[in-house]
Amino acid sequence: MTIDTRTSGVRTAGRGMGLAAVRGLALALISLPGAVLCFSLTALSIGLIPIGIGLVTTPYVLTGVRTFANWRRVLAAEWGGVRIPPAYRPLPRDANPWARTFGMLRDPATWRDLRWLPVDMTAGFTTALLAAALLIWPLEGFALALGLWRVFPDGYWYGFVPVTGQASALGAAALALVILFFAHFFTPRLLQAHFRLTRAMLGGDQEQLAERVRVLTETRRDAVDASAAELRRIERDLHDGAQARLVAVGMDLGTIEALLDKDPDRARELIAQARTSSVEALTELRELVRGIHPPVLAERGLGDAVRALALRLPVPTEVNVDLPGRVEAPVESAAYFAVSEVLANAVKHSGADRIWVDLHRTDGMLRATVTDNGKGGAVIGAGSGLAGVERRLGTFDGVLAVSSPAGGPTMVTMEIPCA
Repeated sequence: MTIDTRTSGVRTAGRGMGLAAVRGLALALISLPGAVLCFSLTALSIGLIPIGIGLVTTPYVLTGVRTFANWRRVLAAEWGGVRIPPAYRPLPRDANPWARTFGMLRDPATWRDLRWLPVDMTAGFTTALLAAALLIWPLEGFALALGLWRVFPDGYWYGFVPVTGQASALGAAALALVILFFAHFFTPRLLQAHFRLTRAMLGGDQEQLAERVRVLTETRRDAVDASAAELRRIERDLHDGAQARLVAVGMDLGTIEALLDKDPDRARELIAQARTSSVEALTELRELVRGIHPPVLAERGLGDAVRALALRLPVPTEVNVDLPGRVEAPVESAAYFAVSEVLANAVKHSGADRIWVDLHRTDGMLRATVTDNGKGGAVIGAGSGLAGVERRLGTFDGVLAVSSPAGGPTMVTMEIPCA
């Protein structure tokens, strides 16, 4: 039993080291070109502000930088367990290009993003690449021992070992084993250092605390406005729908009472009409209740509610749920309606013929991911349904991240803290 336990532990450690190396390589391939592109475009766009071109381009470029930074926040949380909450100031929906440009440039979070880009393309790239190199470099030493040294007739240096024959190639393999031993300890730590460096640059101290207070004030205001709008919608739907039908039923019943002895045939027609109106009123009330808080959500939980929602969509939707228990009712409701809005956007705008929904809970966070194979191009901006989702999640300290390159696929990730 002890031998099996040790073997299992070695395999687990090996998988962890290999996964860290693969993730480090992916981050190295992403961080350098992504950071260079974002930094170059930002510098160029800000430089063009005096001649007017930058007023138009800068908001789009900075939105791209924020998308890149938010995506890296998601990777830091998923791959390293390092949470970096965003604290961007919201912009007015009807802001003109001048207000949008200078509103974003006055945001301290924007300058944290821009300070992070040079660090990400240097120290961030180095830590991610080292995490991969510590596992990849020993493979070269083993390949030399297996005969690769014959390809180099003039000799080959592997680290400080000159490889000129099979004996020295075995020495290179021995060095590779030493490097692999150190990789076991340092590869995951280097990847963790990469994410902590990202948090150190994208996070804040006192400025972040002040920004946090301001964001909470904004989200509270958004929550109050959303509640008031929801109450007005309910009142309007009741007045124009079910209430009007019930009034009509009452009038029909009064007419039936007067015609019951004089014109029974006409009374029977009105009875049938009143029955139809009552059924329609009941249907509208049920739809209204479903829009406020779906019964299946209250009775069966978030997973079954999202599955029921997926069954009503015109696009085939696969739902994967890994929720060990129920979370708070407000969080469930916010997650349900956020997923519902994202699915509605995907059906309406993406042109996808397949959608995947993943719900799971980890480290005190409820995470929902909606992926479609549509045309891509989804952005979080004024007038976008995703902006409303972001405001809804912001009330619960939630995060929304969107990856939607042209041509697709689109992946929308939502995270909400939960007990």
